[in-house]
Amino acid sequence: MRILGGLFDLDERRTRIAELEAEMTDPEFWNNQQAAQKVINEANGLKDLVQTFDQHVESLDDLEVSYELVKEEADDDLQAELEDQLIELGKKLNEFELFILLSEPYDKSNAILELHPGAGGTESQDWASMLLRMYTRWADKKNFKVETLDYLPGDEAGVKSVTLLIKGHNAYGYLKAEKGVHRLVRISPFDSSGRRHTSFVSCDVMPEMDDDIDIAISTEDLKIDTYRASGAGGQHVNTTDSAVRITHVPTNTVVTCQSERSQIKNRDQAMKMLKAKLYQLEIDRQQAEINELRGEQKEIGWGSQIRSYVFHPYSMVKDHRTTVEVGNTQAVMDGDLDSFIDAYLRQQMQ
Repeated sequence: MRILGGLFDLDERRTRIAELEAEMTDPEFWNNQQAAQKVINEANGLKDLVQTFDQHVESLDDLEVSYELVKEEADDDLQAELEDQLIELGKKLNEFELFILLSEPYDKSNAILELHPGAGGTESQDWASMLLRMYTRWADKKNFKVETLDYLPGDEAGVKSVTLLIKGHNAYGYLKAEKGVHRLVRISPFDSSGRRHTSFVSCDVMPEMDDDIDIAISTEDLKIDTYRASGAGGQHVNTTDSAVRITHVPTNTVVTCQSERSQIKNRDQAMKMLKAKLYQLEIDRQQAEINELRGEQKEIGWGSQIRSYVFHPYSMVKDHRTTVEVGNTQAVMDGDLDSFIDAYLRQQMQ
């Protein structure tokens, strides 16, 4: 059975599940735990996909039965219930369509998300902490796992920088829509005069790279420093120099990791982060070349925000790329980002 113009081949996915399950029965399957986990994750993702598809087919069959009853009995209450169910199923089918359309090379990967406040000191650092909470809430709603790889607290409030590893099927595919500058307009809680302030935070998103991804990195190009880990509220504090900072000298790319107590583990994770950043740099370089050939000019800087969050004098969150607007700012800050992500990804697919 095929839906969405051939984008979803049910038989092909069932066959792939059977292949993966057969692979898991191999006595030597767990000899390489990292490779084994990749197989398990792929199998679970495909099973969820097929199960969701089957549920939608069952729901559609039930609605067809309800429709026949409405035609025979002309029951207003039953018709209203049917209309509500149709709307709900339509929303679920839209989500499902987007889910299976995430087919870029690293869409299914875990995501590395970094937040960096702009100018403005405490005000921007507090805005970064609000975005940190927003993305954590969004990940929770998706049943994704969130790990803090690096955390630098603000001087008075908020954070100076934070790096998250968000683990889940299609985490990068979704979160790549969030890359860019996020702008906040509000009455500052740090201003005794009650004036309105504008703050900026940049969000960078990269796919987590597996060890088997071939990205050439010469050890001669690396500068590796170790230091004592620190964190908010005493978390991640260590008495040894376990935190690792790696600088890729040719590109001046810097990554840090302090989530583990082991310096070796932090170094391994930092190398994955470096691979991800170098991969993203190459993607950005290729996109810049395409834009130049097309004659497109895109300003790079704090003025090129992708989304504005206005808390005063009115409540509105607007995405400047897709023009999607949401009036319930609290819901957005609680992690309801799917309308923005959905619109952006569909725009890119077109």
